Amino acid sequence: MELPVWFEIATFVGLTVLLIADLAIVARRPHEPSFKEASLWVSFYVALALVFGVVLFAVTNGTYATEFYAGWLTEYSLSVDNLFVFVIIMARFRVPRHLQQEVLMVGIIIALVLRGVFILAGAALISRFTWVFYFFGAFLVYTAINLLRHRGEDENYEENALIRRMRRVLPMTPDFQGSKIRVLEGGRKLWTPMIVVFLALGTTDLIFALDSIPAIFGLTREPFIVFTANVFALMGLRQLYFMLGGLLKRLVYLSIGLAVILAFIGVKLVLEALHENTVPFINGGEHIAAVPTIPIWLSLTVIVGVLAIATIASLLKTRGQAPEPSPAEAGVAGTVGAQGPEALAEAERRAEQRGDERTSDQERSRP
Repeated sequence: MELPVWFEIATFVGLTVLLIADLAIVARRPHEPSFKEASLWVSFYVALALVFGVVLFAVTNGTYATEFYAGWLTEYSLSVDNLFVFVIIMARFRVPRHLQQEVLMVGIIIALVLRGVFILAGAALISRFTWVFYFFGAFLVYTAINLLRHRGEDENYEENALIRRMRRVLPMTPDFQGSKIRVLEGGRKLWTPMIVVFLALGTTDLIFALDSIPAIFGLTREPFIVFTANVFALMGLRQLYFMLGGLLKRLVYLSIGLAVILAFIGVKLVLEALHENTVPFINGGEHIAAVPTIPIWLSLTVIVGVLAIATIASLLKTRGQAPEPSPAEAGVAGTVGAQGPEALAEAERRAEQRGDERTSDQERSRP
């Protein structure tokens, strides 16, 4: 069954209006949302995704709705895992808490643009070359193995060559100037540290998309479902960042759950590639009808089950532990947090100077 054109247009218009309204709210009143406010917004976006799935079922059929739910859950769980890196980026560049909403919103817009490009490219590849499923499947299994290998290691963010280069060559202010990326100081136009933060988020989003897009194409080949699942997964991510905070550390088994899901989808892709095989050196380029395919309802069941088990097991494992402040909260709480990336070293030098002065005063006061 084909998706009605009017429904696709109405969906894109509605999502665009929603994103613009969200952006306007953030730009008008930049602040750090309370736990209650963040919880309400997250609940709203989750309910919106659930309602959209019901509408999709009513307009089309159960297959598209099931594919949407499976894709949305997969993308949402991957996005939650990516929040760890976002937290570290915020702490690394000392982004003030009241500006983090705007930073995250820009990061989400960058992610939507990049994923839109990847989705169009992926759909074009799949329509012409079904063998690409072999590559996607192998890549997802490889990603799953890496997740398991590096489980338990501390998350870290290393600046790539582009970020290091930009920090060296751009004339930049030492401090953040609100959410501005360009200011006029002393008759000179200077960049602010915010441009580096945006670039860091953008390049990180690009890396995240490399495993995100193949994963959802393993669940559906309909570009509309792929894109809407990504949009609904990213909407509310900003509020989820503030709602979870230090609780992210309690999801100790999330990486295992994601590894299982990615490996499962990878195997599903390889089975589908074999079932529709056109590669000359495999079965003479003929389809392998005996290879089973995994139905979408089973995929959804596995994804929901794995995420539920991973979340419950994580909460039981960390039961009784007080939530730790996230790096972004700890690193931005003080006066240093109101400054730019270069301010930390300056603050440390001042602290050493004050320590030396106190030592000198104590020596002079001795009889």
